[in-house]
Amino acid sequence: MLRMKQPSPQERWERRTQTPLLVLALGFAVAYAVPIVLPDASPAVHSACRHAEWVVWAAFAADYLVRMGLAQSKRAFVRTHWLDLVAVVLPMIQPLRLLRVVSTLMLVGRRARMAPQIRLTTYVAGSVVGLLMFGSLAVLSVERDAPDGNIRNLGDALWWSVTTMTTVGYGDHSPTTGLGRLLAVGLMLSGIALLGVVTANIAAWFISRFERDDQVERAQTAAISELTAEVRALRAEVARLGLGGPGGPGGLGAVPAPGGPAREPGPDAVAGDRGGPVEAGSGGAVSAPTP
Repeated sequence: MLRMKQPSPQERWERRTQTPLLVLALGFAVAYAVPIVLPDASPAVHSACRHAEWVVWAAFAADYLVRMGLAQSKRAFVRTHWLDLVAVVLPMIQPLRLLRVVSTLMLVGRRARMAPQIRLTTYVAGSVVGLLMFGSLAVLSVERDAPDGNIRNLGDALWWSVTTMTTVGYGDHSPTTGLGRLLAVGLMLSGIALLGVVTANIAAWFISRFERDDQVERAQTAAISELTAEVRALRAEVARLGLGGPGGPGGLGAVPAPGGPAREPGPDAVAGDRGGPVEAGSGGAVSAPTP
């Protein structure tokens, strides 16, 4: 009797912490956004947001260490979860701390049990929304107080993020600081990459549909070929039985029609010189046996 594969301790831990990590990621996003969107908030609000960011960072670090401790191969875990490690190790410097949110969202997405195309679509949609939102907040935080900056509010920052990610670049708003321009480069590259992923995903969907249609057509063609071969075999068998069976052109026991040509004596008729009965003549009389 087959046994179902038992989940490893690392898999059980990841399943249990999936929802809490998502909640912490959303909490970190709020804690990061409030001081930027509401710069005039009270010092207590700013302090609470900073403490919340540290708490979330500590939770991410503890989760990474626990998963690495439960992994069978520590080296393989570090190699396959390098983004999580980068998000934990990087210092709490704006906007690099945003990588912890991206890392957590990707971690939750990797644990989801969905079809590949659905998972890829979810990644793309989540990446677009996350990059737009956090890119806007990050550039606003570094450009708002710049002497020559022209991104002064959240609306300008969001508009700039959209035009930058789509590689349109109207030029009405642009970063003037070094960190802001670095953010712009990251958004440009991310937009190009996401556009390529979306295009590849759509192409893969069409190709998979065409392949399924081709498989159905090939199966139908094979079935038709098998039926054709069977019909041909049946026809050959019927023709063979019709040629060799009783009453057939090559068979025995054919009876002539009345008045037709006489046929050769059959096995029941005996020649007259052997003293047996002689076949009746055309007039119906039977000749006597020869002494």
